[in-house]
Amino acid sequence: MSEQMHRIVVKVGTSSLTYENGKLNIACIEKLVRVIADLQNRGYQMVLVSSGAVGVGCAKLGWRERPKDIRKKQAAAAVGQCELMHIYDKFFLEYGINVAQVLLTRENVSDDEQRENIHNTFDILLENDVVPIVNENDTVATAELEHMETFGDNDTLSAVVSRICGADLLVIFTDIDGLYDSNPRENPNAKLIDRVDHIDSALRAVAGGPGTAGGTGGMATKLGAAELCMDAGISMLITKGDKADILYDIVDGKPVGTLFKRKRKKEALLNA
Repeated sequence: MSEQMHRIVVKVGTSSLTYENGKLNIACIEKLVRVIADLQNRGYQMVLVSSGAVGVGCAKLGWRERPKDIRKKQAAAAVGQCELMHIYDKFFLEYGINVAQVLLTRENVSDDEQRENIHNTFDILLENDVVPIVNENDTVATAELEHMETFGDNDTLSAVVSRICGADLLVIFTDIDGLYDSNPRENPNAKLIDRVDHIDSALRAVAGGPGTAGGTGGMATKLGAAELCMDAGISMLITKGDKADILYDIVDGKPVGTLFKRKRKKEALLNA
């Protein structure tokens, strides 16, 4: 990417943060924190949107399977969110960086006054070199937990956050290298699409399919997030999340993953 970037939102999903048993992938989180801290030291303003609370909570409570009961999911989210923030706070403090927990719901971002308050909070935090760590407030928000369609494993939430805080770029880490012209798990000859300037029905057909077992967001939800970003003048990039160092390549303009190029110059949008 050759465009000027200053404020970057990084979204990391459940599959990148945890092992199959639901427990935290400490090595992955530590590398992610190190790179984000280093980029902040280079002058970038960084926002982290982190999934994983329900999965981590289930593992900590000894539940082998993700519960179907909404009350248990909310309880798991409450336990898991504490664990996630404890780990993030510990690792970021090793680099002298403070973090802030920002828990949002669809109601928060749909209300004009609340959305403006969120925007102002992000501005103050980022101006003071604090890394906001954002997640959906699963303990009170039932839509995603019940239907898994409101924020789509935080893909949509990360796009909404990018719009509210006036980001220049949203990076979504996932479990594959980007968007392919066919399913790479089924077609060994599938080709990576390196750039998207327009999202049409053909592209949506390519992106169809569910998310991973631990998460809830498939590629279709990521296309929806890309549309939200592109319409607001924000570029979005999808790439594999197992190597946090790839963020250096992204900010240095090297070709990585799939870039959804913004349609126009970024505007400060509060009507997310």
